[in-house]
Amino acid sequence: MKILLVEDDTRTASFIMKGLRQAGFVVDCAGDGAEGLNLASTESYDAAIIDIMLPRLDGLSLVEELRKKNITTPVIILSAKSSVDDRVKGIQAGGDDYLIKPFAFSELLVRIQALIRRATSVSEPTTLTIADLSIDIRKRKVHRAGKEIPLQPLEFALLEYLMRNAGRVVSKTMIMEHVWDYNFDPQTNIVEARICRLRDKIDRSSNPKLIHTLRGVGYVLEEQK
Repeated sequence: MKILLVEDDTRTASFIMKGLRQAGFVVDCAGDGAEGLNLASTESYDAAIIDIMLPRLDGLSLVEELRKKNITTPVIILSAKSSVDDRVKGIQAGGDDYLIKPFAFSELLVRIQALIRRATSVSEPTTLTIADLSIDIRKRKVHRAGKEIPLQPLEFALLEYLMRNAGRVVSKTMIMEHVWDYNFDPQTNIVEARICRLRDKIDRSSNPKLIHTLRGVGYVLEEQK
């Protein structure tokens, strides 16, 4: 899942990005409204978090421009303004939710998840399962054949991405964009290294093998017959 954050306060932005990434999201951050509009117009996001008080283009104007462009990305508006009139203006501008500063990150996370569920019209699964491998997304735990497998945060994010795309080949570029959010560098071997470590933890002592490499194409997680 990929989130756009538009926030000019570096401390607040750092706090939100850290929490979202720990929760398994990929995050792009813009420091002003114009940059946010450019990112939202050229990239695909599952949700956006937009502060109202922004340089170059304020948050409400940004949301209005997105809706004029028929960009339907769900938006949570952040603001220190707490009056009913301010909240109404935020929703009228095209926002889907309005969160007053200061806020608890746990509340922001729950609201993001709810927005994404509503936007996709499906219930977000809390557990993903392939063969005897399962991951609990909320608790961030992985089990295979009933045995817990400890993973580092990036390894968990990589496995979650593979499992969400089970049976479908995902390229190195796709993994870089969705798990690391790097601009693709064909010289880096970070994907191969992480896949190797993940395979060692998931497949080394278990059968059937679930993580497969298609040389020159990408990777696929599936139970092959």
